Parts: sequence; structure tokens; C-alpha cells
Amino acid sequence: MNCLFRDVAGPCLAPRGSVVTIGAYDGVHRGHRSVLALVRKRAAELNATPIVVTFAPVPRVFFSRAVAQLMTASEKAVALLDAHIERVLMLRFDAALAAMSAEEFVERVLIARLAAHEVWVGEGFRFGHGRRGNLALLQRLGAAGGFSAHEAQRFVVEGERVSSSSIRELLAAGDCDGAAHLLGRRFTIGGHVVRGRQLGRKLGYPTANIRLGTRVAPVGGVFAVRVAGIRAEPMPGVASLGVRPTVNGKEPLLEAHLFDFDGDLYGKKLQVDFVQKLRDEEKFESLDVMVQQIDRDAAAARKILQALSPELCSGERVG
Repeated sequence: MNCLFRDVAGPCLAPRGSVVTIGAYDGVHRGHRSVLALVRKRAAELNATPIVVTFAPVPRVFFSRAVAQLMTASEKAVALLDAHIERVLMLRFDAALAAMSAEEFVERVLIARLAAHEVWVGEGFRFGHGRRGNLALLQRLGAAGGFSAHEAQRFVVEGERVSSSSIRELLAAGDCDGAAHLLGRRFTIGGHVVRGRQLGRKLGYPTANIRLGTRVAPVGGVFAVRVAGIRAEPMPGVASLGVRPTVNGKEPLLEAHLFDFDGDLYGKKLQVDFVQKLRDEEKFESLDVMVQQIDRDAAAARKILQALSPELCSGERVG
């Protein structure tokens, strides 16, 4: 049975009624998972279907375009379904949806499409054209439409509210451990290995190259990493994410060099776990100078990864 849906229009997805949560859910972090657990619990108590309503692209990307995200839409869908959410309604956020009033959203999505019994939202929730809708309006419309609306309690770790924006800020600052603590796992970027200029192989550091496409990553620079998708256990390595100014690169590219590995990875889907940032991207005066720095980066990454426990190195959940 299909569990992922994209459109406002269509048959009711929950004939026995639903418990719904609405949000961007970028990263599906620890705070998100606490809400998902609540939704599953309430759905079980009401004999209803647990459903997430989210968006692709998320509204801030639709309006701003170049906005960093923790996950792609497909990664988010997988994470939500893995969290035992029975239906994910990942609405296409376009001009038509942006123009939809709060009242129409409630009528068409929450009532007609989802037969909502309960709706759970986060702190400061806004919805509808011009962000006119808020929790109070949702509660008033729900009272008339047969559902109740509630604000989920904020999820706090060591006195800090867990949010996607705070995780993005930590990653931008190079704090991979702090981000992992709030995410509940290492931050990762996945994708298929593409053929590059093979300059790394000529320099003694062959890399698995992953294009970001339209995705804007919240990280940049050189990192100690673990790479999954090759062997049973993730492999240690060093990776660079940036535009490669020394060789006049243009588009952002993730290049991962795997330690003690020599094989063909073209076309393989890999997952790169960011363990620790080593430095920012630099433009070097020559390839020789760049290779000398890569030598130092690789040595530093080996030392970092060897010192970490297998749990922290492998991308398992932490914190």
C-alpha cells in the first residue's frame, strides 16, 4: 500500500479518522520524534491513523530558494515512515498552495482529505496565505469541523530547545557533535557517486564524488567522515564539501576519500556521516601545496576516527 501522498485533492486517506501533525520536519530530529511518538500514541488510543502533513519544497525554500536543509524530501519521507507514521502527505508547495487561505486548508486537507480527529502543531505554528492562520484559528475552525487542535510541548535537551534551525546553526559553525546530540544521529549527506575529473586519483587521493544538485548544505569545508554503503560497516575517510577554488570549481561537490580502499564506486549510493570538521575550504597557490594540506587532513582524520568509539563513528544514534 502506498503510504506517501503529494496532492491536496484525492480520496480520504483515513476512513476511520486520523491524528495529524503538521510541520516542515527538516531533519526529523529528537524533538520531531517526540511529537511523532505522541501522534502514534493518540492515534492508537482513538483507533485512528497517524499522519504527518509536510511540504516539498518547504515554504522557506519556495520563497527564498537558497536555504540550507538537513534532509532531501525523499530522505524525510523515509525517516517519517520509518518512525511508524502510516501516511505522509507531503504537499507540493507551489503558488497555488501558497495562496490557499487557512480556512480552505483546514476544509480541504484536514477535514476532507484526512478526516482529522486531532491536530498537533509546534510552537509558533502559522499556516495559510500570508501566514494568517495560527493555533487559535486552527482551534476555532476545528471546533466547527469536528477536530481538536493542540500545541506539542517543546522538546528540551540540557535546557536547550531542539529545533531544525539550531541544528543548522551548529553545523554551520562546525559543531558536528552538538548537531548530532540534537539530531539523535550524525548529520549525513547521501547520493550516488558520479564520475569527476579524476584529479584526486592523479594526486594520490581518489574520491567518491556526490553532486548536491539544487540542495543547499548546512556544512562546508573539510571533515573526518564515515561512509556507509560499501561494506557492512561504515568506512573511515576524509571529505571536502565546497566549490574547489584551487581548481576553479563552480558547483558545490562532496568529495570523500576512503582510507585503505581502492575500488570502483561509480553509481553506488553512499551515505557520508560528518564526524568532525577539520578546517574551512581554502584556495591554494598550487596543487603541490594543496596535496601537502590534504596529507595533514588525512592524518588528522585518521587520528580522530581511531579515537572515537564504534558507536560514534558509525552514524548510530547518539545522545
